[in-house]
Amino acid sequence: MIEDKSDFEKVVDFGNLYQAYLKSKSGKGFSKSSQKFQVATLDGIHQIKRRLETKTYQVSKYNEFTIYEPKERVIKACSFVDKIVQHSLCDNVLIPKLSKEFIQTNYAGQIDKGTLYGLDCLKSQMYLAYQKYGYDCWIVKADISKFFYNIDHNILKDIVGYFIEDKDVYWLCEKFIDSTEGLGLPLGNQISQVYALLYLSGLDHFITGELGVKYYGRYMDDFYLIVQCKEYAKWCLSAIYEFVYTLGLELNDKTQIIPFKNGIKFCGFHTYVTLDGKVIRKLKNENKRVAKKKFKKMVGLVRCGKLSKDKFYESYNAWKNHISHGNCVKLGYEMDRYVEELFGK
Repeated sequence: MIEDKSDFEKVVDFGNLYQAYLKSKSGKGFSKSSQKFQVATLDGIHQIKRRLETKTYQVSKYNEFTIYEPKERVIKACSFVDKIVQHSLCDNVLIPKLSKEFIQTNYAGQIDKGTLYGLDCLKSQMYLAYQKYGYDCWIVKADISKFFYNIDHNILKDIVGYFIEDKDVYWLCEKFIDSTEGLGLPLGNQISQVYALLYLSGLDHFITGELGVKYYGRYMDDFYLIVQCKEYAKWCLSAIYEFVYTLGLELNDKTQIIPFKNGIKFCGFHTYVTLDGKVIRKLKNENKRVAKKKFKKMVGLVRCGKLSKDKFYESYNAWKNHISHGNCVKLGYEMDRYVEELFGK
């Protein structure tokens, strides 16, 4: 009879590390770190396995750079070896074990979920809330201030330790948590996404359990509640302020209580219900402006030969597909004319 492997044995299993290597090199065929590793792949995987088993593994220094779209953020990319270790840890232990703890309406960073799933859940919840409460209910729209940058390492280690019983897996989890100094997690890493989901999972259960909120959803640090009356909304928001404080976090200034009739801006769209109960989803005005600015810049690159027209339309058609998930037919026609005018100048 073959004994079940421990969680740490799953992480350091050669086959699992090899699968993690294959996933890690996907889309990275021309990076220097992945090319160097591929020269002696099997030996490299054996070295990773040995370093993990002997507890001599150390997280390498991150490659730090800044991106400016959709907003300015500092990305800290891990080394190729660290990416392999993260894949094996996350894919074989953390995700299977922790995903069972996440509520259904925690939308980010999980298989078969994402922004579109979140938008569809919101649409369904708004319709149900309208049917149950009518047009006079209320929405709490909240956002965690600088969430990724303010995650407390000690609090996170306590939370991870509650769910991870294998002391060797916990040792490895700690390595990644403490791979940067001070508060926060490095953006751009698989394990940071998992930790971020876990860090606010308690908030999800608090809102849907302790507070008894039926219509709730969260995409990373952005979340909403739909409740029957304004006083209850105020009470819930006060309790949420206190809960996030225990995590070393704060709600930002954009947090507000709004009438149901105003709708809600979430995951790039403005979703609202008409008087006759129809749920409408339209692209946020600020996202329209960003798209116009982006396409104008790209057309300029096409004109000066720095971008092919095919590449432009690849990006443009992806955007058209994105807005097709909303009631945006008119916007699509307007943007078509705008792009034609840009190329016609």
